[in-house]
Amino acid sequence: MCDVCGCGEPARPSSVEAVPHVGRHLHFGNNEAGVSAPGVGGARLLEVQRSLMDSNRRYAAKVREQLVARRCFAVNLLSSPGSGKTTLLSKTLETILPQQSCLVIEGDQQSSRDADILAATGAATIQINTGKGCHLDAHMVQHGLAQLPVETGSWVFIENVGNLVCPAGFDLGEHSKVVVLSVTEGDDKPLKYPDVFYHSQLLVISKLDLLPHVDFDVAACVDRAREINPELETMVVSAKTGEGMAGWYEWLQQQSMRVADTTE
Repeated sequence: MCDVCGCGEPARPSSVEAVPHVGRHLHFGNNEAGVSAPGVGGARLLEVQRSLMDSNRRYAAKVREQLVARRCFAVNLLSSPGSGKTTLLSKTLETILPQQSCLVIEGDQQSSRDADILAATGAATIQINTGKGCHLDAHMVQHGLAQLPVETGSWVFIENVGNLVCPAGFDLGEHSKVVVLSVTEGDDKPLKYPDVFYHSQLLVISKLDLLPHVDFDVAACVDRAREINPELETMVVSAKTGEGMAGWYEWLQQQSMRVADTTE
């Protein structure tokens, strides 16, 4: 939780507008993205953080209850900016639609660029702009779901704001967290940002096609991630060439089946 990035702002949409090909576009916060003045500190900051996290857990429980009632599987995609998660998701939607109903909640501080790309696949998509905030929270996701045609058995993809820090600590009501790490980022990221690897169920190492051109040790990265989270599943993919993508689709199918089994 940061006291200077807007994390503590109430999760209430300040405006809603229509976006061509995407649908509704939710804005949280009245200001443009940027750095705010330092907030409260010390014991008061800790009190505020606890209150906000308790509130987030309540909203997450409501989101999860809604998803379970409709037998929907939700995955929260986490990564730093530029990891390739939008490309991964776009290729995924192109492959599994229309056989599988899919919904997308796209999170960014500003713009609807990624939502436009994903909506072009035919998936029902909503853009959520967080303004100064550096992550989505469960209340934002609840608002997003309310604007989407949630069908029984849908897969809900939540693409979080590009950030390996704050998003890791926020339950959005999803069933699985997936951290995407590209080979261009360095194999030491699990050592630097352990929380996101600890809280995730799957590590997707992306941009495999670039591996010959960068200094990235896949085995070392996996070992470091599993030192933090021994139960973490891993896979290496290239959304550009398709290598490894079959395993990704299989993982999604297996996870959705587990969710369906628990709701019977």
